[in-house]
Amino acid sequence: MKQNLIAGQWLGGVDAVENRNPADISEVIGLYARASADQVDMAAQAARAALPAWANASPQLRSDLLESVAAQLFARKDEIGAILAREEGKTLAEAVGETARAAQIFRFFAGEAIRVAGDAIASVRPDVDVDVVREPVGVIGLITPWNFPIAIPAWKIAPALAYGNTVLFKPADLTPASAHILSEIIDQAGCPAGVFNLVMGQGSIVGNAIATHPQVDAISFTGSVPVGRNLAVTAAQGMKKVQLEMGGKNPMVVMDDADLDIAVPAVLNGAFYSTGQRCTASSRIIVDAGIHDAFVDRLATEALALNIGNPLDPQVQIGPVVSEKQLAGNLDYVRIAAEEGAEVIGGERLNRETEGYFQMPALFVNATNDMRSSREEIFGPCASIIKVAGFDEALAAANDTEFGLSSGICTSSLKYAREFKRQSQAGMVMVNLPTAGVDYHVPFGGRKGSSYGSREQGRYAAEFYTAVKTAYSFAG
Repeated sequence: MKQNLIAGQWLGGVDAVENRNPADISEVIGLYARASADQVDMAAQAARAALPAWANASPQLRSDLLESVAAQLFARKDEIGAILAREEGKTLAEAVGETARAAQIFRFFAGEAIRVAGDAIASVRPDVDVDVVREPVGVIGLITPWNFPIAIPAWKIAPALAYGNTVLFKPADLTPASAHILSEIIDQAGCPAGVFNLVMGQGSIVGNAIATHPQVDAISFTGSVPVGRNLAVTAAQGMKKVQLEMGGKNPMVVMDDADLDIAVPAVLNGAFYSTGQRCTASSRIIVDAGIHDAFVDRLATEALALNIGNPLDPQVQIGPVVSEKQLAGNLDYVRIAAEEGAEVIGGERLNRETEGYFQMPALFVNATNDMRSSREEIFGPCASIIKVAGFDEALAAANDTEFGLSSGICTSSLKYAREFKRQSQAGMVMVNLPTAGVDYHVPFGGRKGSSYGSREQGRYAAEFYTAVKTAYSFAG
């Protein structure tokens, strides 16, 4: 059984969860201990005790630790990627790429650890010096989702440690294997006891214990909108700093001047790769009437031709949905879309050589922007096709959502591209690129109901993981 890491010790839990392969549910990848609320308390106390030494440690020491973790992730990316593909269901190529990205993130923040800058500002008063510095926030609780089980933990853990914070890390209960390997690597790299703690388990127990613990100063969460909103209320009651990355109902606009050789692959990638299980997935395809029929015909043909199966098979393009519950929810939305009047292409459950949660990509053609299937996040391989007349209507439809994470436009017009980048109400905008797929060294995050708090990744991560102090000195 894989154990929790608390105060430098590997400890069992109150019970354990089976980690099963969604492409072959007869395969148990491993048993993973679930921590108790009391063990979360132990971890929080250990993190608090370890904080002064880690916060005041040489930035070179922190940099060296992160560089060591990066090196191990790079060296083991094929091995870890295979485990990730088995537990989450994404293809082997995607899983290996995600592991390499986690390594790149740790390497980036290894550099940032020794580049924590401040400002020396002239005072408006004579003989007074002003210094502005960044300091660690303190003990940080990190709660991560199942869809990127090593990359998202990496982009939270690496900056937290780089800037001198200590960590309580709760990975998704559905996909603990990748996170556990990452935690082993951090421990083996020489991370001091208590600086990094792994507490696995259910959100209702472990996540709630982290959110309400008085020793936790800040919480970074990626997951569903309802959980995120409840977490924001809980954090406010405890006066904790909070960062939330939640849902998306991301639009991809296809103008009538778009190159179909660019637009169709961009939509296929954004809507269906990773089985559509990305918060940045293109789930609303807003198509100009002049190109609508030709675009839909080609997109439907290529979507139905995608190779769906065992993610370890190099010929497979899309693996299974992550769980039976997720698949049932996807199929409910296929039914809802049909009942709302959309023409459904694909979307059915598929049988393969092994019993798993396979689904054909679904297109909801002739959808409208007010349908439930066009407004609610499905988090699966389902996309609404919404016909519009011209750019203004396309832009209005794209912005008509409670979410605002990612958006995209396919066009050959510089005017349309420029105006869309300026007017799109999203935190990230793509031109002739999939809405899903971002760089690790630049800000990640959205607007409206998609995100709350400061941005993740890149140098903007310092806004959450550090606190600003202004110091005045009289030199007279």
